[in-house]
Amino acid sequence: MSGADRPPVPAHWQSFLAFDFGHARTGVAFGSRLLGRGQALPTIRTEAKEARLVQAGERIREWQPDALVVGVPYHPDGAAHENTARAQKFGRQLQARFGLPVFEVDERYSTTEALAAGSRDADAASACIILEQFLRSLA
Repeated sequence: MSGADRPPVPAHWQSFLAFDFGHARTGVAFGSRLLGRGQALPTIRTEAKEARLVQAGERIREWQPDALVVGVPYHPDGAAHENTARAQKFGRQLQARFGLPVFEVDERYSTTEALAAGSRDADAASACIILEQFLRSLA
């Protein structure tokens, strides 16, 4: 769920793991309410769906987040496209497998922003941008 249509995030949920889903690469970032910032983690590099979920699970076990955030891409006009559905499916798979709440964030332009900032790993930087956008929405 995104923005105004999602239920309130409980105040005791302090830590979050964010994913910038991609077919071959999925950026990952960890952050907390306290700091209000994301920390880039190693990007998951695989096209295999099961391997992607296994690697996501490794990050979840290591960082122990209270909830997950998944960036969902849309066309500039807000219309959904093929990757919109893929990212949403990835979020549902994470929730089903790991039992953590998953929040969706509109991630339009996050990769463009990461590249413009000169990021070496645009996927991880995009995950940070997505997470920081989510954290700002909690304020």
